[in-house]
Amino acid sequence: PAAARTPPNLVIIVADDLDSASVSYMPAVNRHLTQRGATFAQFFATTPLCCPSRASILRGQYAHNHRVLRNTGDNAGFTAFYESGRESTTIATELDAAGYETALIGKYLNGYASPREESSYVPPGWDFWVAGVDHDAYNSFNYDLNVNGEIIRHGDQARDYMTDVLAAHALGFLDQSAGSNQPFFLYLAPYAPHSPSTPAPRHQGMFAGASAPRTPAFNERNVQDKPDWVRSARLSEERIGRIDSGYQQRLESLMAVDEIVDVIVQRLDERGALQNTYILFLSDNGYFLGEHRQPHGKDAPYDAASRVPFIARGPGIAEGSAVEKIVLNIDVFPTIAELAGIATPPFVDGRSLVPLIMGSDRGWRNVALIEGFGKETESNEGAETSTPAFRALRSEDILYTEYETGERELYNLRKDPYQTANIARDVPKSLLR
Repeated sequence: PAAARTPPNLVIIVADDLDSASVSYMPAVNRHLTQRGATFAQFFATTPLCCPSRASILRGQYAHNHRVLRNTGDNAGFTAFYESGRESTTIATELDAAGYETALIGKYLNGYASPREESSYVPPGWDFWVAGVDHDAYNSFNYDLNVNGEIIRHGDQARDYMTDVLAAHALGFLDQSAGSNQPFFLYLAPYAPHSPSTPAPRHQGMFAGASAPRTPAFNERNVQDKPDWVRSARLSEERIGRIDSGYQQRLESLMAVDEIVDVIVQRLDERGALQNTYILFLSDNGYFLGEHRQPHGKDAPYDAASRVPFIARGPGIAEGSAVEKIVLNIDVFPTIAELAGIATPPFVDGRSLVPLIMGSDRGWRNVALIEGFGKETESNEGAETSTPAFRALRSEDILYTEYETGERELYNLRKDPYQTANIARDVPKSLLR
């Protein structure tokens, strides 16, 4: 009863481009979160691309409603969110108004801050603000941080490693907040394992020789049934070598993120706050590691891009439990709102996961909408074909996609969980309708 009268603390950790399978290499995440909380086996990013997904987490809306459609180009990035005025109502502003001490530490939105003169800008709702400025932050060294409106330069020494610096700021915020009478909300967003996936010096070489998972979708043998954007040549041995090398670096860069989880849980425990704190761990989107002949990237309906890890622990969540229902990134806002005991704004598209967490799935959704908006101008490697705009439906049984090109894909996930055999041309048109 005493805990029920005390608003819980909330910690959300959002990794960058983390594929679902790589979580198994994170011992602290598995020890502190998976074993002590609930794992959501079917968690999807409604638009599997960094900035649209992050805006969906902050607003609880599909991208077609918050209108941050891309990372770069039109209707894209921080600029679109800022100019729309939608920053004025986010999960941060709502919790702040309810008396929470709020902090964002790490990555905010792609393109923050643009123009460069706005790099001292702090969005509404955040009491404590530490955000990477410009694209340099991805490099983990030689970058600028906006610390509560002041630009702090970091160099190339081991102590400047981005994930470690963010961890130190997070611990400082927890020390300050746990000693007050206010509940706190920490949104911690490390840049790893996003490319260039720079590991901490202490973790370099830790996964030497690691190979990306060789699922049935890896370097798919026959893509003649796929849409044009997938129909590239099979991956060469050289390209596969680069995928494996990048995968090794991704895992090594994740080790510092795993250490963040470890030290945060320990610090919460030391401060007597752990028992009244919910911790959510997720990613903004998945990542291609050679599936469907895609050497990297996301922004696609396939599970490799849209399916992401999501783990939650906290009061009332059964330890070691699993939730099989389809849940979405737009559900994070209303879930946090219900846990905090505040109203969910009417514009929110998602729904609270609290009933699922507490063991009830009555009336839950059985299908997800996944959408992409094309015309993305940012590329990781070379002049590769970008994904055309699409809308997809994902249930436990099927993945159905319509592209703006008129192309269609349909996969029977019971027989073909890796989405290798497009049967859209083999089924009655009435089924597609």
